[in-house]
Amino acid sequence: MARLRLGLFTLIVFIVSTFAPVAAQDAAPPITLTLAGYAVPREAYGDIIPLFQSYWQEQTGQQVIVLESYQASGAQSRAVASGFEADVVALSLQPDIQSLVDAGLVSADWKEDNDYQGFATQSLVVLAVRPDNPRGILDWADLAQEDIEIITPDPATSGGAQWNILAAAGAAQRGFVAGYEGESGGAKFLRALIGNIAVLDRDGRESFLTFERGIGDVAITYENEVYAGLAVGGEYSLIYPTSTILIENPVAVVDSYVDLHGTREVAEAFVNFLRSPDAQRAFANRGFRPVNPLVRVEYGIADADVEVTPDPQAAPAVVERNPDITFPAVTDLFTIAEFGGWSEARPAYFSEEGIFTQIIAEAQGG
Repeated sequence: MARLRLGLFTLIVFIVSTFAPVAAQDAAPPITLTLAGYAVPREAYGDIIPLFQSYWQEQTGQQVIVLESYQASGAQSRAVASGFEADVVALSLQPDIQSLVDAGLVSADWKEDNDYQGFATQSLVVLAVRPDNPRGILDWADLAQEDIEIITPDPATSGGAQWNILAAAGAAQRGFVAGYEGESGGAKFLRALIGNIAVLDRDGRESFLTFERGIGDVAITYENEVYAGLAVGGEYSLIYPTSTILIENPVAVVDSYVDLHGTREVAEAFVNFLRSPDAQRAFANRGFRPVNPLVRVEYGIADADVEVTPDPQAAPAVVERNPDITFPAVTDLFTIAEFGGWSEARPAYFSEEGIFTQIIAEAQGG
């Protein structure tokens, strides 16, 4: 009798294993993806990663485990170059990716192998002021007033800080900062500006938290950072300068590490997913300007010369547009091309002999 029971048990196991769903039998083991990001979009990636995990599970049957690391963009780039084996990097500015290209970790064609020039999001450099704007700050020139305390991160560690400084300098040299117009106006205005900086934190997120703690009269920051603070009850106002710079945030697969880990397929899919309509709406709902043309139309910021026709076969949206988020135009919006691109802007302003570095040294008596 015992043998009969054993035989029946064996038969049941055989039947279950034989006729189990094919997907369950063939499903690949979980795969781990490591994302190294700059500090500011942490919450946006918190929204997007579960969307991608569901998408990948549905497409392949495989579970993706995403390990996340966030810090200042320059510090993150140096960490990856020094051996932190991230599969994907999402950084604040292009030179921090270029450093990884120079280190032989990222393919030189990372900007050309997609329709977005390597970028996942955009933003603008803006000003955040206290409720009711007690210091009457309306534009860049007001930051040069005596006794104004400015909060901005340190360009030595923060990509966001470099965008901030170039926004101020560019607005001046383009003639939009009263009293500091002209080719030499940028350096003159930075000298006045730097004299009023109260704190230089290591990254954009830490810098804005300093402002939220009540330090300073005005923060030079990202548009999306202000939106993020307002969404959780922050008490300040958003000021759009007449002239400011367009921030473009890059993302790339770290080729050497994905090949080492065997994660190329999922890493490339993740980067592509970041530009999908749902991921772009998730970014936009956190205050980042989308790069996907369809989503740009939805948020009212489509380029005038681009006509977008929605795909009638597209899947229904998972992420809906947040009607409280708007992206107004500014009078004078310029890009890093104002300075000849990053290859010229970085050494001109942030090298040891750069304009900003020298002004800081003067201010510190160096």
